[in-house]
Amino acid sequence: MKKRVYTLLVEHFKNWGISHVFGIPGKSISPLMLELENYGIEYVLGRHEAGCGFEASGYALAKKTMGIAIGTSGPGGTNLIPGAGHAKEFQLPVLFITGQPSMQETGRALSQDSSQFSVDLVKMFEPVTLFSARVERGDLLHLYLKHALEKAYTGEKGPVHLCIPFDVLMEEVDSFYLPLPDHISPLVSPDIDKAVSLINEAKKPVLFLGKGAVAAETYNQVRIIAEHWGIPVVTSTGGKGAFSTNHPLYLGGYGLGGSKYATEYMKSGIDLMIVVGSKLCDMSLSGFTADMEPEKVLQFEYDLTFAGKTIQAPTQVILGDIQYNLNQLILQSGASLKEHEVLAARAQVAATTAPMESALSAGAAFRSLRAVLPKEAVIFGDAGSHSFHAVQNFEIIEPGTFYLAEMFITMGAAIGFSIGAKIGMPERPVVCVTGDGCMMMHGTEISTAVNHGIPVIFFVLNNGRLDMVEKGMSYNTGRSVGAIYERPLDVSLFAQSMGAMAYRCENEIEIKNAVQLALQSNAATVIEVMVDPLEIPPILTRLLSLD
Repeated sequence: MKKRVYTLLVEHFKNWGISHVFGIPGKSISPLMLELENYGIEYVLGRHEAGCGFEASGYALAKKTMGIAIGTSGPGGTNLIPGAGHAKEFQLPVLFITGQPSMQETGRALSQDSSQFSVDLVKMFEPVTLFSARVERGDLLHLYLKHALEKAYTGEKGPVHLCIPFDVLMEEVDSFYLPLPDHISPLVSPDIDKAVSLINEAKKPVLFLGKGAVAAETYNQVRIIAEHWGIPVVTSTGGKGAFSTNHPLYLGGYGLGGSKYATEYMKSGIDLMIVVGSKLCDMSLSGFTADMEPEKVLQFEYDLTFAGKTIQAPTQVILGDIQYNLNQLILQSGASLKEHEVLAARAQVAATTAPMESALSAGAAFRSLRAVLPKEAVIFGDAGSHSFHAVQNFEIIEPGTFYLAEMFITMGAAIGFSIGAKIGMPERPVVCVTGDGCMMMHGTEISTAVNHGIPVIFFVLNNGRLDMVEKGMSYNTGRSVGAIYERPLDVSLFAQSMGAMAYRCENEIEIKNAVQLALQSNAATVIEVMVDPLEIPPILTRLLSLD
């Protein structure tokens, strides 16, 4: 039986259990838009294609399935690229579909041409996806879609891209069905016995958890390993959600937003640093000095690209599926949960400049937020000082409830992520932690949440500036340029203009009241928090040099 290409695609979405698809329409992809409605799949109209890519990624993360983002040809496709980059960092299987005016007319002058003769979307998506191809004939769809799905789900998962011209979408081809390949055998390391020996021999180890530990959902595994061997735990900025912050073996975060106690322990003569899911980038190791260098490193990672490249100590890499290999480590060693006494009281890093008495500190704001949020609430941190204040001050009661990028780091990405995630987990409160700078990047996606009835809580710290840039530049060079808004954004008024509920808070009581109202409202709510513009954020270990 023959069917049109656009029908086959939408049938696959339906069979995969996809309930929502994200995008902004255009002529070259209009057949897909119309067919989505015919199959009862909700088309979430974003306000910018980048936001749509973030939303599809949040949906994939929360629902544990494929996310779908669709953009038209030319600039509609290029606008999706940040979303693909973010999906790649979070190892999320997201299918990005872009258009092309016509395959048969390719080579002639075309408006919004996406081929090799103009803005070649296939090449532009290659660095930010695991697979990128142009479907130049309808009969190639089966093979190219199979390639895309296998790449998206094999090993370290990630986004894929298909550019499908309008006339190819309209072609009739033989019907077929490809299930999501979500049961591919994990990549197994043959070196688990070496990992067991290294841990057994260690006298003063540390367990360093990165964002990959969150992406691989290793919460139970790392707890068993920590408790069985009594290993102190440190988290990178992106790894904060991997471990309960009130666990007796937790030392705190390291790097931006890290704790003083974790830093001191790292300097105390570590003989084995067990790294789980961290590429050890400059953000993760911000402030790392020679006296923190461990004698050996044991690194659990999917890919060799960055393993053993940052810390020069001898490194044993356990390559492959992180969760599976940790499970094998537990089985081979007979590891089990054990009770432990608290290593030390949790230490907060004091700001180097005291806030003004009349101003609200970011730390107080996040402690107020934590006080009223249920433990299962899921937090998405955006790019900026606000998230590092959260890393330092927001307690993680239930692992797997805090997500923060540490490499691609797109401003405003958390706004879209939280919207898609709330669709994927409607039963759980979802909070976007963001700032006024990020709001001016992608804050219009709040209108998407309002129009589709998605009750996300947007917790916005407003200090009238690009705080991380302004404070870092000032601290390191004595001045800053272009980082302070002469007329700051009125966040609550901006939110009201899009139909969201909005509250402006200047103290802890107002924050708690606003969060409680937001939890009860079942509506998109923006909570603007007016914080001290002079407060020094915990980011100054990331030095700027103009030498």
